[in-house]
Amino acid sequence: MTFQKGDFILINYTGRVKETNEVFDTTYEEVSKKERLHKEGDAYEPKLVVVGEGWVLKALDDALLDMESEQESIVEISSDKAFGQRDPEKIKRVPLRQLLAKEINPIIGSRIEYQGKMASIRAVGAGRVLLDFNPPLAGRTLIYDVIPKKKLDSSEEKILAIIHRRVPVVEQEKFNVTIKDDNLTIDMPEDTFYVEGIQIAKRGIAMDIQKYLPNLVQTQFVETFKAEPKPVDIAPLTVASAPAPVSTTESPDEAAPAEEIKA
Repeated sequence: MTFQKGDFILINYTGRVKETNEVFDTTYEEVSKKERLHKEGDAYEPKLVVVGEGWVLKALDDALLDMESEQESIVEISSDKAFGQRDPEKIKRVPLRQLLAKEINPIIGSRIEYQGKMASIRAVGAGRVLLDFNPPLAGRTLIYDVIPKKKLDSSEEKILAIIHRRVPVVEQEKFNVTIKDDNLTIDMPEDTFYVEGIQIAKRGIAMDIQKYLPNLVQTQFVETFKAEPKPVDIAPLTVASAPAPVSTTESPDEAAPAEEIKA
């Protein structure tokens, strides 16, 4: 059975540049290490996609409609349907001193922010730096190797997947969700209390739920702070006094009567 628009699915994939066979993205940790793409802290696991919602490139999104669970598919996307053609007007030379003044060390191939835009450093020399403001994959044909792993059907599965997408650093099993009538309660685990940007993440979760599960009209987040256990007072150890020694010597009054000596 193929997928439909609006389906929640988890997909594994590896994306390559057709012209060079270079891997630029993957959900597999072993592939990321082999291709030197691995980043500590990144989650390598099946990615959540709501079909037809533009969470991936449109050409790939459209191709998902013809896929089936656990079936491998190869999707080729031309540059005009991926990141567009390269624009020579977006390649500029800038003085090296301008980057050094901003404490930017220009290294060929690195990505930097310059005048509010992202650029790739293509060349450095003669006091000038060649910056390319085109997207890194502009002008490239992309090949995606995709395997849809699972379709999420229940509301609870969808909610947990939405939460994990917004808060990937905390295992989704640690969240507890309760649906009562048209109200949703999300119990936030202690691990989330100090996650950077957690308030923005919660707003994003609530907006996603309003959009994709419109039957739930209210989303409530519960954070429970537990008091630290109080130390137990231990009474000082009392050493009992040793009993007074018992004498085994008989007193004169208690002595046995002397044997009578007869004349």
